[in-house]
Amino acid sequence: MAQALEADGDVDHIIGLDVEGPKVPLERTEYVRADQSYSILARIVKATQIDTIVHTFLVVDSTHMSGRQLHETNVIGTMNLLAAAAAPEGSVRHIIVKSSALVYGSSMQDPAWFRETMQRTAPPVSRVERSLVEVESYLRDFAVDNPHVTVTLLRFANVLGTDIVTPISKALETGIAPAIMGFDPLMQFVEEDDVVRSLHFAFDRQLQGVYNVAGDGRIPWSEVAHICGVRLMPMLPPILTGLTADVLGSLGLIDLPPELLDLLRYGRGIDNRKLKAAGFHYRWTSAGAIDSFAQARRLRRSVGAARPSYTYERDVENFFRRSAAVVRRPVQS
Repeated sequence: MAQALEADGDVDHIIGLDVEGPKVPLERTEYVRADQSYSILARIVKATQIDTIVHTFLVVDSTHMSGRQLHETNVIGTMNLLAAAAAPEGSVRHIIVKSSALVYGSSMQDPAWFRETMQRTAPPVSRVERSLVEVESYLRDFAVDNPHVTVTLLRFANVLGTDIVTPISKALETGIAPAIMGFDPLMQFVEEDDVVRSLHFAFDRQLQGVYNVAGDGRIPWSEVAHICGVRLMPMLPPILTGLTADVLGSLGLIDLPPELLDLLRYGRGIDNRKLKAAGFHYRWTSAGAIDSFAQARRLRRSVGAARPSYTYERDVENFFRRSAAVVRRPVQS
């Protein structure tokens, strides 16, 4: 997303906050290391008078951290972000939040397609889902209390791509796609390039409100495995599914977070027409996202990683940005 903003000539300054350094080279983005609660954000907003916050650090994979860390990042981090944006005489006029279709859950009572105005049909069970539901409640309250700020909430379907690593992509990379006996759910995906494009679209168009982001169509999980050239393995029983997943996980056979188990049972579909009506055009369908991932997977197996790794080094970055010895080439329009 930072690279996309750097390519936008209408963006004057870009400040990136994260607990880790950038994984790709950035030219105009100023990086600031933050803690998990992003408590420094208020000072940065006040000092820089930024007008837009793109909030992309919500954790949607519970395998990444403990429950306490997840709550600190998702809930406390978002509260700090909203407090910074609501400061008296503040400069923030637009907030974009990257959320997840996990807020809808997965249940046998679900509609075929969730629209943005619909609520989940069962209470949230996993800690990720609970945190996302809580975050969205704070965001709704903020929007009511701060009508001068445009609030955009994007709910993304499961993401697949050439670079992003998720529990689903890791499962498909192992060559064995875990499944629940007797279930073949319909799955929906969004390609990672469309994720960045939709975030930039919301930024550029100053969208207000909630939008689902997902590729057209849904694909049976068995067909997803077939496209990716992996074997479907119904290793999870329909009862005591979570306990079995924990046991298999402790043996190193699978790595499925609780929020994914219901999806492998019932699937999920989200209606993407509202964002289309606003003018956004997807480059990938759900099937296209799967096929792109499968092609990248085959390429990596044949020739290895396609891109060299990048390590952020503060002193080196500061030298190239600020040293008088570095030749500044004029920008050609």
